[in-house]
Amino acid sequence: MGQENRYCYKYPRPAVTTDSVIFGFGEGELKVLLIERGIEPFKGRWAFPGGFMEMDEDADTCARRELKEETGLEEVYMEQLYTFSAVDRDPRSRVVSIAYYALVKLSDYVLKAGDDASKAKWFPLSEIPILAFDHQKILQMAVKRLKGKIRYQPIGFELLPEKFTIPDLQRLYESALQTVLDRRNFRKKILKTGLLIDTGEWVADVPHKRAKYYRFDKAKYRVLSEKGFYFEI
Repeated sequence: MGQENRYCYKYPRPAVTTDSVIFGFGEGELKVLLIERGIEPFKGRWAFPGGFMEMDEDADTCARRELKEETGLEEVYMEQLYTFSAVDRDPRSRVVSIAYYALVKLSDYVLKAGDDASKAKWFPLSEIPILAFDHQKILQMAVKRLKGKIRYQPIGFELLPEKFTIPDLQRLYESALQTVLDRRNFRKKILKTGLLIDTGEWVADVPHKRAKYYRFDKAKYRVLSEKGFYFEI
């Protein structure tokens, strides 16, 4: 065997893809970004942004590249979620998918479809259409992960504008956790963390009692977390 063929193996190998569940928050509801597939299989069906990993990139690089190519989004908060490897998950061939979830501020981005996506659109979590491949399972796991993590890490602030009100924050948590939270108790807990900066600004031109704008103190959170601070809602 020649040196150049020393590590060439003849057994079958699966292809690897990445798929990304992108969460956003708007109009008081958690939303998910989907693309309409422009090619087979499942042409015309909605799915998560994703695609095949290239030989010279790792999974994180692939996920971010595919996200940019199919939606125009980049520089977003992303974490690896789970590896989906059911034998029949892709009708084309044996394909393993490394799934991610990401959090996006809707006001920061303008969507644009590209690559093999004909459309890109935000769907309320309560109105998700039938998805391609096994993406329904991926979504279920991503929602479960978000529910768990948003309780003990302040990742929810990644979904809000720089300035927000406590009612905005409560609606986000209620949407993510799919429950109703006591208003006074929530306000007390979130202010007790000491991680909100009072901007001194108030919501204007509203018929009801005005709410105050706050900002999340990322620098303070980094310092506190290094000392063992535990964020919990």
